[in-house]
Amino acid sequence: MTDESRSPAAGGAQKPATGRSMSIRDWWPNQLNLKVLHQHSPLSNPMGREFNYAKEFQSLDLAAVKKDLRALMTDSQDWWPADFGNYGPLMIRMAWHSAGTYRVGDGRGGAGSGQQRFPPLNSWPDNANLDKARRLLWPIKQKYGRKISWADLMILAGNVALESMGFKTFGFAGGRVDAWEPDEDVYWGPEAEWLGDKRYTGERELENPLAAVQMGLIYVNPEGPNGNPDPVAAAKDIREVFARMAMNDEETVALIAGGHAFGKTHGAGPASCVGPEPEAAPIEEQGLGWKNRFRTGKGNDTITGGPELIWTQTPTKWSNNFLRNLFSFEWELEKSPAGAYQWKPKGGAGAGTVPDPHDPSKRRAPGMLTTDLALRFDPHL
Repeated sequence: MTDESRSPAAGGAQKPATGRSMSIRDWWPNQLNLKVLHQHSPLSNPMGREFNYAKEFQSLDLAAVKKDLRALMTDSQDWWPADFGNYGPLMIRMAWHSAGTYRVGDGRGGAGSGQQRFPPLNSWPDNANLDKARRLLWPIKQKYGRKISWADLMILAGNVALESMGFKTFGFAGGRVDAWEPDEDVYWGPEAEWLGDKRYTGERELENPLAAVQMGLIYVNPEGPNGNPDPVAAAKDIREVFARMAMNDEETVALIAGGHAFGKTHGAGPASCVGPEPEAAPIEEQGLGWKNRFRTGKGNDTITGGPELIWTQTPTKWSNNFLRNLFSFEWELEKSPAGAYQWKPKGGAGAGTVPDPHDPSKRRAPGMLTTDLALRFDPHL
């Protein structure tokens, strides 16, 4: 008998197992899953059993946190430069995508426990590069520690971003207690691949309780249903999905038009240049994902999704320019550098009216998504 085959009790060397064996769930996939009854155990919570977040939050100097957040908005970092010198639009997107998973069908999702930090949400295609937004917040979270949860900090960052760019909010209410592990009892859909849409049956009937059109999207496909650039068809998806997130038509228009008053989309190059999402990225990426091999991989070379456009002439200032542009120009279809459908003003209108995100010597024309044009061409919206 060789040393390798001897048992450890007999003094033989035991080789570590490096393969992956079939789990009990793999063998019997229809077995009743009782693990969901044991989620969010105190053992996974680093705060301990006696931790009282409400009490900690009451001791927080909220004005100081907001001051630090306001300073962060214009403190552009070389490793992830801020578009237009302002992280505000990125923080708004992060906050909206934290809240935007909520659906009325079963009350699941939403911003209440900071689940955007965990899979699957941290690796959804629609959340691409929001890992950078959370990493930018990390020093502030470290400074204030347990006095403010990640769940509250992400939403507060969105609020401060809006206020710093001239929008008057209703204020902020804290109290969101962090989860410390993924929610594994939420049904996100039947698909086994990103952007799949097996959730539809019949005449585009969306399965309950889902409130997004494809796996890994927060709500609708910005290029139109299944990438079909039809604004009227997109409007049907918008009204269905936002209703499932507890919004009526007026609230839906306010959210889309208000959100797109700021910032831009990022489709500077082909999706093939983008590396794996955070949960699939190698350990040397330090928890980040979507490493971009296109030119510099950041700034004007950023790839977050398909479209590449800027909505307004004032992307870091609250205004009605989104709606003004939407209705003032006539629009024609084009494709982004990433090959995604988007819209530009006909006849070269609007050229030179929009600032470049990173080069003050350059100017651009405004652009729109198919889902933006839905607000103009659907009679209900």
